[in-house]
Amino acid sequence: MNPEETDLPPLEQLQEIALMLLARGEVFLNGLMRPWNAYQLVMALAVFLVAWGLAAVLRPRLHDWMRTREGWPKWRLRVLLILRRRLRMVLFVILIWILAWIMQAITWPSRSYLLVIIANLATAWLFIAFATRLIGNPLLRSVVRYGAWIWVTLHILNLTSEARNVLENMAVNIGETRLTMWLAVQAAVTVAVLIIGARFLATTSSARIRRNDDISPSMQVLAIKFLQVFLYGAAFFVGLRLVGVDLTGLAVLSGAIGVGLGFGLQKVVSNLVSGIIILLDKSIKPGDVISLGETFGWINSLGARYVSITTRDGKEYLIPNEDLITGQVVNWSHSNDFVRLDIYFGTAYGDDPHKVRKIAIEAAAGTARVLKDRPPVCHIVGFGDSSVDYILRFWIRDPTGGLTNIRGNVYLALWDAFQANDISIPFPQREVKVLEGSQMETTRSAALD
Repeated sequence: MNPEETDLPPLEQLQEIALMLLARGEVFLNGLMRPWNAYQLVMALAVFLVAWGLAAVLRPRLHDWMRTREGWPKWRLRVLLILRRRLRMVLFVILIWILAWIMQAITWPSRSYLLVIIANLATAWLFIAFATRLIGNPLLRSVVRYGAWIWVTLHILNLTSEARNVLENMAVNIGETRLTMWLAVQAAVTVAVLIIGARFLATTSSARIRRNDDISPSMQVLAIKFLQVFLYGAAFFVGLRLVGVDLTGLAVLSGAIGVGLGFGLQKVVSNLVSGIIILLDKSIKPGDVISLGETFGWINSLGARYVSITTRDGKEYLIPNEDLITGQVVNWSHSNDFVRLDIYFGTAYGDDPHKVRKIAIEAAAGTARVLKDRPPVCHIVGFGDSSVDYILRFWIRDPTGGLTNIRGNVYLALWDAFQANDISIPFPQREVKVLEGSQMETTRSAALD
């Protein structure tokens, strides 16, 4: 029954289809009550029990045999692992086909009809189970697997026309447009296939872009994001067009999205535009070491909404792109990787400052990570209350290795060098003199008396 060839309301159409399916189901059940059909079901059940027993015996032995194949490629071991997990179904398919061929050879075809149907169903399900293992996303893999199982089952049982009639009668009329469940299923399948193809193209192209050293890291991220948006968008709209969906109806949806952007999604759009600006002006890129407020770390990745920054203590901060555009950011490796660090120290007035400067420079130069082609320098910056104050400046080229640890190593090298050369680091000292006639002096004299 075609819904376009009848004037019955949709509810009555569904009722009529349901009655037809119930009638066919009753005929099918009555057919199963025939002796030879029941015999075939019992034989299929017996084959399943045999396959289950064989799998229980062979699965541990196959596992032990796989453990001894150490030199085999990983893809071959992965195939064997999948085969081991589906060993019961594999054995059932093999045994049920052997039984069906034997029954066809020794008796009439009608007495092996159900066995052939069961064998076809089991083979199709097994092939789908193996084929869907190629899909990496677990959710998508489950949807494709169960959807393919349902379609194959309906096709083998010759129920595709009835299922299509049911889905076509589940419809919603929007003006002159009639949206049916059958159209939705077609659109979902078509769009899913195109998106899988777009994902494959995006992954392959992204790998090629990342291997191109002539493209800067920020431009690589921008090119990959643009390519992904283009491919996924094209897959979605082309899929809808292929199933006959009128894309002009999306104008209302785009207007609603525009209103939503104007009222509630300003921050989202601002972060998205800020991310594009960051990628275009190359102010920061993956691998740069930046400071933003109290956050210091290196950029792990650039996203459409945020920038991922990993600190030395293993924390990962997700900084909105807008904060990087509107706030003050210190990029320690923007134009080059050279970073100059300053440390301050003081020595006693009795120590020769010329000798102190020489020893400090040698101690810093002998520390790992301190650059030799940009030698350290040491200058006197003042005469303090208790010490002569110095500043020691040195350069490094790997800020991702940390700043606090290199400062600590230089301070430790100074300590060892000063200890070896009898140079003292004074602590604050104060001399207190009590004047005659003061209240403290009078109190002290009275106490002595």
